[in-house]
Amino acid sequence: MAYPCKKEPCATTECGGAHVAKWGLRAVEGDRCIPVAIVEDEGLFRDLLRRALDQDASLRVVGEFDSAKAALERIPALRPDVVILDIELGGGMNGVQLGLALRKCLPRLGIVLLSNHANPQFLAAVPRTEAGGWSYLLKRSVRDLDALKRVILGSSMGYVVLDQQIVDTLQHREASVLSRLTPRQYEILSLIAQGYTNAAIADQLGLSEKSVQNHINSLYQQLGLDREDASVQPRVTAVLTYLQETSHGFGRTL
Repeated sequence: MAYPCKKEPCATTECGGAHVAKWGLRAVEGDRCIPVAIVEDEGLFRDLLRRALDQDASLRVVGEFDSAKAALERIPALRPDVVILDIELGGGMNGVQLGLALRKCLPRLGIVLLSNHANPQFLAAVPRTEAGGWSYLLKRSVRDLDALKRVILGSSMGYVVLDQQIVDTLQHREASVLSRLTPRQYEILSLIAQGYTNAAIADQLGLSEKSVQNHINSLYQQLGLDREDASVQPRVTAVLTYLQETSHGFGRTL
């Protein structure tokens, strides 16, 4: 069965003849699923990832590739909402470079970087203005379907999502802007960074959704986020600030 995608390609023929409109259809609930592409050079792990995604009917794998070259040639024509990229792809481009190249063809493509290393500084290679939709997941977390789905859904919505095991290592520096947050606000920010929705945060913490939203509005204010600027997604900026203002054991293999 063909995936019912309404995204229309634009008239240009860049990137293998499939340059999609910047504001194409995003993944939605209901009778549509999220189309996902996989780029992983290790065959066994690629199969493991595919099997994990096949367990959820709301996710649909539209292509699997073992090299950056093959992915760049074929993914634009498939028009996935999200691509899962191994950071270390062997020869040629790495995952970050491939993600940046694919974004030139698919500007709203969600990108999930996979790594064995708890080092989200790889995201520093992504321009801050283009960081929305880039997420970071440890390979060992692929077996956790909830975490895998959360990072895919978050990326498809343009958010920045981090692996829980990375978030658990983060500690804000002294005199950091994060020190302005109350313990509850900091806890909620850490859950936002893990891709939890307001409803999921409310469930996790035993709060009402309205209370969660009030806490989020307050933490945005404490972080000095400009809510009037329509070009700024406060959830993304809050997570990027969270990363910038924390220190942890970069480069640890988990």
